[in-house]
Amino acid sequence: MEHTPVEHTSEQHPVDLVAALARARSPEHPGTDTPAGPAVRAWPGPPRTIPGAAPGELDVEAVLRLSLAASDGSGRLRPAPSAGALHPVDAELVVGAGCSLPPGRYGYDPLRHRVHRLGRCPDGTPPGVTAELSVTARRTASHYGHRAWPLLLLDTGHAAAALLLAARALGAGEPEARLDGPAGSPLAAVHIPPPGTDTGPRPPRDTPTPAELLARRSDPPPLPGTPPPDALRAVLTAAAGAGAGELRWCAAVGPPHPGLVEPAAGGTALRRYAAGEARPTLAAWAAGQAWIADAGAVLLAHGCPADADAPHIRRAHLRAGFAVHLAHLTARRHGLAARPVGSWQQADLGAALGAAPGRDWIVHGLALGTRHADEENST
Repeated sequence: MEHTPVEHTSEQHPVDLVAALARARSPEHPGTDTPAGPAVRAWPGPPRTIPGAAPGELDVEAVLRLSLAASDGSGRLRPAPSAGALHPVDAELVVGAGCSLPPGRYGYDPLRHRVHRLGRCPDGTPPGVTAELSVTARRTASHYGHRAWPLLLLDTGHAAAALLLAARALGAGEPEARLDGPAGSPLAAVHIPPPGTDTGPRPPRDTPTPAELLARRSDPPPLPGTPPPDALRAVLTAAAGAGAGELRWCAAVGPPHPGLVEPAAGGTALRRYAAGEARPTLAAWAAGQAWIADAGAVLLAHGCPADADAPHIRRAHLRAGFAVHLAHLTARRHGLAARPVGSWQQADLGAALGAAPGRDWIVHGLALGTRHADEENST
């Protein structure tokens, strides 16, 4: 069976997200692969290098290098993960004053780490840069077919989080991620002010280093080894805090007390709210990825009921990708191996736990372990 083609971009061809998500959640197989097309959007005009930043300017080159730029010739390895390493997210930059790039609108080429000037910036553009994120859906649909749209939204959330972390690592003004699920394109945007422009106190947070962001990778399976309770609690707390209440968060753990755990009130401990081994079922739901049954733990974002409208679907998936990205960094800081898991079919967690069907679906996941695949294979 061949794919039903998925349209090129959300801006040019509006997608019925309600129907797309219902089909993606079904057991229907996506069929054979189709051509992915160009790995980079065809921006008009000549490519331009990104100048270095003068003192007090926002270093746009460094922000992009730490968030979206490819680090290998194939374009697969980047600071932000992507389903199938297909990287469908495209970034347009609206540049105001105080940046290493002159004011204007630019398209970003992550393979060559260059920009293409597209025109003037709109009147009233604030200082700093706003990265507007859209998608070329064909890249992801080439492998995942009708399952593409949830993955496209999750990838966009991951890219937004990567931009936010890059801004913090470089000491820019406090970034703002806009993930409210508007229709059309862009799907999301991240505004990064120049350094020293904050008008109020910054929220408390851990600041990542550039080396941490460049070292973040999705670990290959298997991911065995149950995470210590403190590490698992920290990962769950990071995800729940970044998710802005859009979804619920839990983790499936194995022996000696298999079940589902979530942060207790106050976030100082874990609370077990369901007993029983869930990981084999999760492996079946996650496109049959058998290795998940032996992962040390699986962080889960769940919610987004079957009757959710398109803004709710966009918002939930964007927030899930954003939160899992931040949780991934927390996992790395606690010495854990981690791998995002984005494709879920028939994953009605609420119904499996005895609640009404169609109300509580798995949206995203992060498999966790204490040992990496290469360490496991050497034992």
